[in-house]
Amino acid sequence: MTDALDDNFHVFDTTLRDGAQREGINLTVADKLTIARHLDAFGVGFIEGGWPGANPRDTEFFARARAEIDFQHAQLVAFGATRRAGTRAQDDPQVRALLDSGAPVITLVAKSHDRHVELALRTTLEENLEMVRDTVSYLRSQGRRVFVDCEHFFDGYRGNPDYAKQVVSAAHEAGADVVVLCDTNGGMLPAQVQAVVATVLADTGARLGIHAQDDTGCAVANTLAAVDAGATHVQCTANGYGERVGNANLFPVVAALELKYAKTVLPAGALAEMTRVSHAIAEVVNLTPSTHQPYVGVSAFAHKAGLHASAIKVDPDLYQHIDPERVGNTMRMLVSDMAGRASIELKGKELGIDISDDRALVARVVERVKERELEGYTYEAADASFELLLRAEAEGRARRYFRVESWRGIVETRPDGTHANEATVKLWAKGERIVATAEGNGPVNALDRALRVGLERIYPHLAGLELVDYKVRILEGRHGTESTTRVLVSTSDGRGEWATVGVGDNVIAASWEALEDAYTYGLLRAGVEPQE
Repeated sequence: MTDALDDNFHVFDTTLRDGAQREGINLTVADKLTIARHLDAFGVGFIEGGWPGANPRDTEFFARARAEIDFQHAQLVAFGATRRAGTRAQDDPQVRALLDSGAPVITLVAKSHDRHVELALRTTLEENLEMVRDTVSYLRSQGRRVFVDCEHFFDGYRGNPDYAKQVVSAAHEAGADVVVLCDTNGGMLPAQVQAVVATVLADTGARLGIHAQDDTGCAVANTLAAVDAGATHVQCTANGYGERVGNANLFPVVAALELKYAKTVLPAGALAEMTRVSHAIAEVVNLTPSTHQPYVGVSAFAHKAGLHASAIKVDPDLYQHIDPERVGNTMRMLVSDMAGRASIELKGKELGIDISDDRALVARVVERVKERELEGYTYEAADASFELLLRAEAEGRARRYFRVESWRGIVETRPDGTHANEATVKLWAKGERIVATAEGNGPVNALDRALRVGLERIYPHLAGLELVDYKVRILEGRHGTESTTRVLVSTSDGRGEWATVGVGDNVIAASWEALEDAYTYGLLRAGVEPQE
């Protein structure tokens, strides 16, 4: 391992252990190895990989991580429990599995709530203290660094503070480098956490850490409150993954420590990779990245209100607490019926179209957006469609690479209950009339394929386009059961993605409009000159 940070403050990640307990996450060994690489590159100090010996997957992970990952910043941590009551640590198979993992650091979970000791472990309070002492001292004698997680600490402290502190002291005196106070039920509030951590630190002299669950929505705040009180070890998970509602989110915690507390807790330059790492890990666990996550969400620095845009035009810091580039994110201007002149000007600038000197053009675009949104369109999630609208107003005509004569879709139900979907499009491109037919696994897919078949010969650039997302929303009903439908389509050319919108009196018509915009924008993006 190289480039280790100062040991005076720890960023400890438990995504692979505690984060994996989130409902809907089921990590393979390959997934865990990939996430470990992301976290190590990001620069966390410790990566808790799981519980070796508890299940074959975690045991395999430690074996493969030792062989396959050259950790540059992090130390690998194995998680386990103190020895069983009535045995010796050196004879406990679970303790042996921790050593066999080869991890240089071991985290032991210990009971610090007296009722849990008596009801869950079914042993005496004194024997629990001896379990902590024996296990910590044995692992230390085997050359391992030891952290102790005091489970349910804050609830136990509320009922029996003296015993909770005895557990901390037992771990500390036996050689634990850090004793972590765990808000396992996630019920604490920041002022409570700060008061307890300060008292325990003064009374025990142990080096303290914090592990906060997010059941009150205060996990990040509780973590920072513990730091204010003297904790020098924070346990977090990427994107806040974890059991129930989750854990303290790694990314807001480290951003606050770096940017608000001026603590160096990551290697130089790592903070600017935070948004990318957050999204990369979300892809591995197969969960859509939260758009409104602090610092790294795509909406974290998105501005919609006209009042905000007017201020941002003067100085972005007036409505942003940091420069988004510091965490690898970007400022975005959203275009909607709330938009004013400043919003449109800033959005145009973002798209590379400077319209700030043409007040009449800006006014036309503002009114056009408001008219279209009244009809059901939305541009805050469809930048490509907005750019086409803006260019049409600026250039005096819409960009046209092809002209549609007609299209139709057919859905056939067969005797065996299956369905066949076929579409035919008739269009003109470069003076040539084209008729194309294609089948698909749905009517929209059939239309998409027919349009591609018809145009690829004329515009080979379209061969690389792929529809990557498709969303439908039914808007307000009209004339009884009739309604307006809005469709958002996301398309990729392998280098980037763009979104387009269509509105119609049925889902197929709305989808066709969104597809037309998607292909038109793809050709614009490729630098193809319009032919009509």
